[in-house]
Amino acid sequence: MPDRNKEAARPADWEARIGAIAAHQDRTAFAALFEYFAPRIKTYMQRSGVNDVRAEELAQETMLAVWRKAALFDPASANAATWIFAIARNLRIDAYRRERRGQIGETSDVALEFHADEAPQPDASLASAQSDRRVRAALAALSAEQVRVIELSFFEEKAHSEIAKILGIPLGTVKSRMRLAMKRLRTLLEEQS
Repeated sequence: MPDRNKEAARPADWEARIGAIAAHQDRTAFAALFEYFAPRIKTYMQRSGVNDVRAEELAQETMLAVWRKAALFDPASANAATWIFAIARNLRIDAYRRERRGQIGETSDVALEFHADEAPQPDASLASAQSDRRVRAALAALSAEQVRVIELSFFEEKAHSEIAKILGIPLGTVKSRMRLAMKRLRTLLEEQS
């Protein structure tokens, strides 16, 4: 019997499974994605300061969004893990904003008149979108090995020793790939500015 967790660990499989969900609501593909990503998303939420119960809820909301939005996934824009973790991040931000609004709702109407709107300004949203495009373009210029190390470190928040185990390579190789990838990204982003 194949280990679905190992099968789901290959990025090409993730993209294929999202495609199967989009095409014909493949529950087996979704179960494999859920089994692999839900615990990782929960850990990501917990590391960002969310309590256990809320982290579990956000992980489930994320996977539900993957089910609903599978047809919107574009492998040319981002890989599957990046797309799924972006959904998780956005849900975490939305939850935080809802919680903040709940706290603000307890103040008087007069106090609300003088409350500064902390929502991002349109120009900040545009700048953020442009920055995202620049980073994606720079990531596309890296080797597949370097991108994988970056994903594991920054998107999945793995320690270098964990990355070495996952990829089956020496720790020194992980550090070398990370250093070279970061240097290359820095150079590419400076060239774009």
